[in-house]
Amino acid sequence: MTAVTTESRPTSASTHVPGAWWVAAGACLAIIGAGAFTTMSGLLVQPLATEFSWPRGSIGVAIAVNMVLYGLTAPFAAALMDRVGIRRVVPVAMLLIALGAGLTTVVSAPWQLTLYWGLFVGIGTGSVTMVFAATVANRWFVARRGLVVGLLTASSVLGQFLFLPLLSWIIEQHHWRPGVATIGFAALAISPLVWLMLRDRPADGGAVAVGAHPPNSAVDSNADSGSSVTRRTMGALVAAARTWPFWLLAGTFAICGASTNGVMWSHFTPAAHDHGMPMTSASSLLALIGIFNVVGTVSSGWLTDRIDPRWLLSIFFATRGLSLSLLPLLFASTVSVPMVAFVVVFGILDVATVPPVIALCGERYGADSAIVFGWINAAHQIGAGLMAFLGGAIRDALGSYTTVWIAAAALCEVAALAVLAMPGRGAHLTDPTPLHAA
Repeated sequence: MTAVTTESRPTSASTHVPGAWWVAAGACLAIIGAGAFTTMSGLLVQPLATEFSWPRGSIGVAIAVNMVLYGLTAPFAAALMDRVGIRRVVPVAMLLIALGAGLTTVVSAPWQLTLYWGLFVGIGTGSVTMVFAATVANRWFVARRGLVVGLLTASSVLGQFLFLPLLSWIIEQHHWRPGVATIGFAALAISPLVWLMLRDRPADGGAVAVGAHPPNSAVDSNADSGSSVTRRTMGALVAAARTWPFWLLAGTFAICGASTNGVMWSHFTPAAHDHGMPMTSASSLLALIGIFNVVGTVSSGWLTDRIDPRWLLSIFFATRGLSLSLLPLLFASTVSVPMVAFVVVFGILDVATVPPVIALCGERYGADSAIVFGWINAAHQIGAGLMAFLGGAIRDALGSYTTVWIAAAALCEVAALAVLAMPGRGAHLTDPTPLHAA
């Protein structure tokens, strides 16, 4: 894979640009379909605990496995896409998601939930993550890359929250199994559409990347196609792990996962239910978060093209931590104006961290940036999975989620300070900061 150069300028070949946007639309569709499964976990905790009398900690294990595999799969999926093409990998991943969802409807023991929801759905969704978005953006866009990453990230958020009110209504009115089956059928239906819309590289459709000189001179070529997927993925990890920026990004992104997927997407709905709020109301609040996610993420992508990503990340983390510290005071049986204000603020900040992190990876790790981001995203999901498990365990032990919210807020403030220790935009792939020089 050859690094994309940002000095390229649009030319008369811009007549081919719609091909890139068509591929981006196909990527959006796949990401929306996979994203629906990310927030579904929070809707399953209460129904599963009620029906089977399972401890929330046991359910949390399955959710944690799902989140961790979601992250660990991503870097390998990025390398696999580079080797065999996104058009082959993504539809198969959607089918695996549909299979896992279908099998989840017949579970009768916690280990089955861990296998079907944790393993199958985790691997499937892990293949259609922000690493996939970074791959599409890197191959098809030289100009407007930050904006495209923001749009694709917003698609993930849209999938995560678009279905929430409908799914929560289905679960309350008909049971949790029809809810899981609904998103399973959605993933199944999306698979052939994605295959029709996606192309692996601009040359496959006779197009050029947006902002690139023809003939596709700025587009990734599969120069490393002779390497195995595992060797390529692990080699990128070993090289990146020798630099401080990787560990700073991985650590702060782990905190990002703990303070979003780990607590909000897994425990907000049951925490609100503890205070007497109906599940549909809590899910509607999460859906509102999704609406403002779109605003925040697209704005973050636009800002990332113009402002030092480190400062953006620091501001995002500091403000997110402040909002989480106030959340325990806002829970009630009804939706209040302060709670809506929290939802708006948190929604804007929720996944606004993604475009700056992808940009920082691109600046420092060049051709392997999508794979390196995959490993950093794995840290995000490990943090999310750990917090999802600990959140359920703490709730079982203390009877309240208050400690969980305060801990997440404190971690965000740590991340806000840590990210500023990263070298500025002058540090590139050619001279990454080595561990021994820090």
